[in-house]
Amino acid sequence: MQRQGSIRGSAAIRIRVTGGVLLVAHLALVAWLMLRPLDVPWVMPPNVHPLAGIRADLALGWPQAVRPLGEGLALLAPLGVLLPMAHGRLAVSTPASLVRTAAAGTLISLGIALLQTGVPGRVVDVDSLLLNTLGVIVAHLAVVPAGRAWLRRREARESGAAEQQVTVQEALSQGRTPTIPRVGIAP
Repeated sequence: MQRQGSIRGSAAIRIRVTGGVLLVAHLALVAWLMLRPLDVPWVMPPNVHPLAGIRADLALGWPQAVRPLGEGLALLAPLGVLLPMAHGRLAVSTPASLVRTAAAGTLISLGIALLQTGVPGRVVDVDSLLLNTLGVIVAHLAVVPAGRAWLRRREARESGAAEQQVTVQEALSQGRTPTIPRVGIAP
C-alpha cells in the first residue's frame, strides 16, 4: 500500500529508481571533481567572508566573472531536480519541497566544503556554499513544480481510463462482490 500523494505503479518505481541512480552518479562526479588534490605552487587563503569572493569576481568584469559564478551555480544545481525525483511524491506543497531540497543541497555543499579542508590544494570558500545552494533553488523552481503538475495530469488521465475500464467490466459482470464490514470482537 502506498502513501497518499505518492506516484503509483511501475512508473513510480522507474522514476524513483532513475532519480536515485542519477543522484548517486551526480554526487560521485561532484566528489571526484571537488575532492581531488590539486598540484598548485600556492593556495589562496580560505574565504570565510560571505559575498567577498563574488564581489571580487564581479570586480574583474562580467566576461571574467561569468565562468566562476556559473560553475558555482551549476555544480549542485541538478540536486534541485534529482532529490525530489528520488523522493517521488506528487502531492507536496512547492514551498515545503523547496525548503527540504534547499536544506539538503546546503548540507551537501557544506559537507563538501568540510571534506575539502583535508585535501591538498583545496580551501574553504563560503561563497561556493551560497552559489551551490542558489543553484539548487533555481533548478528546483525551474523544473519541479511543472514536472509534478505534468505527472499529476498524466496520473489523473490514466486513473480515469482505468475507472472507465472497471465500470465496463462491472456492467458485463453481475456487479461488485459484496463485502462485509469488519466488526470488532467483544471482550
